[in-house]
Amino acid sequence: MNRTQPYGAIDPFRVEQLPLEHPHVMYVEQSGNPDGVPAVYLHGGPGAGTSPRNRRLFDPEHYRIILFEQRGVGRSTPVADLTDNTTWHLVADMERLREHLGIERWHVCGGSWGSTLSLAYAQTHPDRCLSLGLRGIFLCTAAEIDWFLHGMGTFFPEAERAFHAAIPEFERGDLLTAYGTRLDDPDPAIHSPAAQAWARYEGSCVSLIPEPAATDDFASTDNALALARLECHYFRNSCWLEPDQLLNNMDRIRDIPATIVQGRYDVICPPWTADALARAWPEATYIMVPDAGHAVSEPGITAALVEASDRYRAIA
Repeated sequence: MNRTQPYGAIDPFRVEQLPLEHPHVMYVEQSGNPDGVPAVYLHGGPGAGTSPRNRRLFDPEHYRIILFEQRGVGRSTPVADLTDNTTWHLVADMERLREHLGIERWHVCGGSWGSTLSLAYAQTHPDRCLSLGLRGIFLCTAAEIDWFLHGMGTFFPEAERAFHAAIPEFERGDLLTAYGTRLDDPDPAIHSPAAQAWARYEGSCVSLIPEPAATDDFASTDNALALARLECHYFRNSCWLEPDQLLNNMDRIRDIPATIVQGRYDVICPPWTADALARAWPEATYIMVPDAGHAVSEPGITAALVEASDRYRAIA
């Protein structure tokens, strides 16, 4: 019988701060079975951070569950720092973490931006991946970034109006530059309103049924700046990927067992991207959840990810 509920709450058995290149220090936690099969979870954003519920996607008796917060995010320091903060620095950080923990190969699971980073990591280090579990696919194409800035209002027009209204009308022709200028400013009086507008916009669109508490959490002072500053930074630089790079490099990972999970009504990362990935990767298991948006917490998304991690218990 397939499990459809997340595993019970679990506390980490080890938490540490792993030094990277100055000034970055990375938060790392491990939970589950210290002698189990390693599984690493990659959070979204960039800048969204991890949650205790991310641990619950994995059987704690079988897996050694590893969560970390990427450069500039959450409990990693310094928060919202853009120094040497690129996709390829994060890929290198994962390898440093793997070697630090003495792991030969691990299961890799990531959602939203975490799916992007999972693919970039796997295509760089395919021999280190036992499986891939990907949710809410984002390939950082120009079309996806334009959708985020101008398309989500198709379904959430009031949220998009507020997002655009935070920028003077004469600057709205280039929202990334307008937001980036404000978000990169060291003055909180300038960057904080922009960060909260950006984060509230995203939080308003993340679930099939909007959750005001989730929107407030996105826009809180502690979370908003890292989320907004890093997302804008990555978007303005096309995530340091060539056009269609991840799709063009599928042959590097075609033989890795993989599951793609997508919410049918995902407004943040619309299904056309998951569909493109699934067509380029027919060997992967593709699950379209019929009653879900983008959030990993939505029941159908959680159930599909738990089922996938349970299925991959046979791979070690």
